[in-house]
Amino acid sequence: MQRQQKQQRFTNPFTLVTDEIIFAILDFLGHDPFSRKSFSLVCKSFYSVESRHRKTLKPLRSDLLRRILLRYPVIDHLDLSLCPLNEGDSWDVILSLCKSTLRSIKLSPSMFFANVGFSKLVMNCSDLVEIDLSNATEFTDSGAAAIAKAKNLERLWLVRCKLVSDIGIGCIAVGCRKLRLINLKWCLRVGDLGVGLIAMKCKEIRCLDLSYLPITKKCLPSVLQLQHLEDLVLVGCFHIDLDGLTNLKQGCKSLEVLNMSNCPCISHYGLSFITNGAECLRQFNISYGPPVTLDLAKCLQYFSNLQSIRLDGCIVTCSGMKAIGNWCASLKELSLSKCSGVTDEGLSLIVQGHQELRKLDITCCRKITQVSINSITNSCTCLTSLRMESCSLVQSEAFVLIGQCCQFLEELDVTDNEIDDEGLKSIARCSKLSSLKLGICLKITDDGIAHVGTGCPKLTEIDLYRCICITDVGIEAIAHGCPDLEMINTAYCDKVTDASLESLSKCLRLKALEIRGCPGVSSVGLSAIALGCRQLMMLDIKKCHHINDVGMVPLAQFSQNLKQINFSYCSVTDVGLLALASISSLQNITILHLTGLTSNGLAAALLACKGLMKVKLHRFFKRLLPHSLLDHMQSRGCVFQWRDKATTQVETDPMEWKLHLG
Repeated sequence: MQRQQKQQRFTNPFTLVTDEIIFAILDFLGHDPFSRKSFSLVCKSFYSVESRHRKTLKPLRSDLLRRILLRYPVIDHLDLSLCPLNEGDSWDVILSLCKSTLRSIKLSPSMFFANVGFSKLVMNCSDLVEIDLSNATEFTDSGAAAIAKAKNLERLWLVRCKLVSDIGIGCIAVGCRKLRLINLKWCLRVGDLGVGLIAMKCKEIRCLDLSYLPITKKCLPSVLQLQHLEDLVLVGCFHIDLDGLTNLKQGCKSLEVLNMSNCPCISHYGLSFITNGAECLRQFNISYGPPVTLDLAKCLQYFSNLQSIRLDGCIVTCSGMKAIGNWCASLKELSLSKCSGVTDEGLSLIVQGHQELRKLDITCCRKITQVSINSITNSCTCLTSLRMESCSLVQSEAFVLIGQCCQFLEELDVTDNEIDDEGLKSIARCSKLSSLKLGICLKITDDGIAHVGTGCPKLTEIDLYRCICITDVGIEAIAHGCPDLEMINTAYCDKVTDASLESLSKCLRLKALEIRGCPGVSSVGLSAIALGCRQLMMLDIKKCHHINDVGMVPLAQFSQNLKQINFSYCSVTDVGLLALASISSLQNITILHLTGLTSNGLAAALLACKGLMKVKLHRFFKRLLPHSLLDHMQSRGCVFQWRDKATTQVETDPMEWKLHLG
């Protein structure tokens, strides 16, 4: 017997699998945490090899950091955005265990690191090439001076570091000569001097984001002289005016992506100067900027490599649209979302001139009719994405054409339109469709949804917000025909009941569920979701009055990946909230008007939820919760949002209950 057992252990097939083969399997699994975890638990050897294969880590709790880093000894990218740390033991753990391998670290939001912490980081981790300090509200010029000692740094994010000035940026420019990317968005104390120093000292810059900086014409010449600059973002640079651009002799030849949205002072004269010589330009964004006139369109006429242009929110003239249609480039992406002045004539001219369009956004173009849809479906048969929310003059017959002619569609947004079941039946021919948004489409019923369930098996996202004719029958058709479904929104579909949730519980990949304002669902249906959908990450059960503590218990037990939940106006009490506190991944909760919730129960739950990053509460609780608790939560990186709804704003539900809006 003993000999037989030894022989069985010797012939274990897993012992014949080499590390290289296991690494290849793990590479194939990618970043799917569920698959990787299941694979690593097959046997001890797999468990060991998986620890040596993982290079990136995003911990949720600082108290487990030592154990996690000992488990994974070759981490080169550490994301602490969900695990904000103070100076102390946790910081020393990182420096002692990762200093020889760490190349990239994300410290956002690192609100409580002193300058000595940044100095330790740079001194101990000499191979660092990437640092993300976005939203580091206490990061100052002294901290920037410490970061400047990272001589090998190539990528740096300082988004919303509002205490950093030109002095700190100057230190970084002098010390980090190898920078290829720097993001200074919302660094409101950085001006022409700091940007000029970056352009002067960091000659390897490829990507530069200067959004919302108070810069003027003074720094632009040096920026546009960067020989390797490919991506320039100037969103909301309100002080860049016409004079600032006309003084430029030549643009940047290497520039491929230019974003100048929300720059209202730019005219076609200035635009012609900043794009002069940019023969490699592929993407251009001037949303919410100057009117799109004939002169402006001519500025971009001869950019043969131009593939994508965004004009969202601009006033568009017919002559400008005609000129765009005559460009020598063949556009692949065009966005006219919320543009005023878009007409059937102008849009038809554009699509006829750019028949290779793959993505088209005409959201809220309220003047177009079926004439435009005829032109789109005749000219752009290879569309993969069409967004046309609130095109109110387009009649139902037009959606039949979309299904007949654009069968390569992967994304379709027809929110708030006149589409009916016949249109859905036609659209169901788009077998590659993965995202379908039908919110506020009041003419569709279960019959149309059933066609989608049958014809679109690759669907991963469907939005049925306020589709009041949809019942359990339609939801069952989607759940049965679309097994890869990841997101569904049935908010305010008042005919949806627990039967729908029972059907959706078979969609094992479901990650986001919105059933707000569905009075027919209860804890029974939610329990089914918890049992079946173990990957659930986002849940909105606001105004589901029949969901109570009974539904919270299985949610806490089986939905260990839940990150965000809104259960305002439900029947959950202290008991249910405390049960949810056991979910270690929970980051964002909204709790408004729970009549069974006490301040003591809320305090206990908040203290137990160690991973919380954002909490939305009624202002009533602000004076009841201990200040020491709020300070403790904020020291862990949690942000509180206090809401105070006026008592005069009420909503009456079908059961005659009066509820505060929220």
